[in-house]
Amino acid sequence: MRLLLVSNGHGEDLSGAWVGAALQRQGTEVLALPLVGDGGAYRNAGLSVAGRTRSYSTGGLGYASFAGRAAEILQGQVFYLLRRSWRVWREARHADGLVVIGDVIPVLLAWLTSKPVVTYLVAYSSHYEGRLRLPWPCAPCLASRRFKAVFSRDALTASDLTEQLQRTVQFLGNPFMESIAAADGITERDSVLLLPGSRLPEASKNLEQMLALLEQLPTELHQLNFQAALVKDFSATQISTLALARGWTVGSDRTSSDQLLLRLHELQLRCCWGQFQALLPKSKVVISMAGTATEQAVGLGIPVLQMAGHGPQFTTGFAEAQRRLLGPAVHCAAGKVDDPATLKASAALLQKLLALPIKALERYRTEGLQRLGASGGTGRMAQAILDSVRPH
Repeated sequence: MRLLLVSNGHGEDLSGAWVGAALQRQGTEVLALPLVGDGGAYRNAGLSVAGRTRSYSTGGLGYASFAGRAAEILQGQVFYLLRRSWRVWREARHADGLVVIGDVIPVLLAWLTSKPVVTYLVAYSSHYEGRLRLPWPCAPCLASRRFKAVFSRDALTASDLTEQLQRTVQFLGNPFMESIAAADGITERDSVLLLPGSRLPEASKNLEQMLALLEQLPTELHQLNFQAALVKDFSATQISTLALARGWTVGSDRTSSDQLLLRLHELQLRCCWGQFQALLPKSKVVISMAGTATEQAVGLGIPVLQMAGHGPQFTTGFAEAQRRLLGPAVHCAAGKVDDPATLKASAALLQKLLALPIKALERYRTEGLQRLGASGGTGRMAQAILDSVRPH
């Protein structure tokens, strides 16, 4: 069996890579076709990627701000998307079915191929407004016979769409929770993890904003174990430049070549590359300006201090939508992005999160399971896809 896997965004590519790898392990030939990403997640998972790809600064999330939309146009992303859409139709002719990881654009493209389709609606959730309003023509496509199975990203959405579409919509878990192992116990979490995001140059601006937050902390918190999980493209040179400009000193960690130490008096931040999966489960609180990584933290029941930025991805609007999606574990101080009072309020909020009782943390863990699901969702989804697409 040959399946074409179509996705349209950074988080969608990550989920698609895990699903595609699970399908491939079961003997299915999988070809990935990311509509807007460079396909790195698929290649890292050992999957073939159709055609020549490239990445954009918005990561497929330009809808989050006017600047993001403008960046897409200036960088030629609209024309690139049209070419990739044509590629979907060409590759679909040689596939037994399509697996869509995304929203309305790949859903419509898959429907137009007239091939059997299975879709994972990772971009939509009823948690945003209580009742999901699917954009046209997403609903009629999903309700059609061409779509053999529909999977949602949480239980509430599955129930909502089952009623709306008059067909069964399943919640089997979120693939990106597969790579994150829960800590042995809540009390063993002992660090504060900074997540400035994965896209540059936005991540650089975000980290500088986080350094400004740490500078606001009272001296009694300076002894905490602060760590930052960074993507490989965010170089030590870039970090050193922005840290030195703020008066921090920069040094190397003798225990690891993959770490950089930033110091401001007694305050210390350890910058780490390629260690996110190991660092997250040990975190007591996460300070985040990220998308998928924040969801993974919530899935483990870790309280999140959210900081809105200037975008193009992590804007005030994106942050507010993320809080509705992920629920009570995500906290954000009120106020404008650049207002010093907002930083002070964020510092005070961090103190409160660090002092949360066990009962509150257990509630976050329960809520995280309801919204993100238990591990093993990738395998369950892969098997359901094969059962749906195989001729009966």
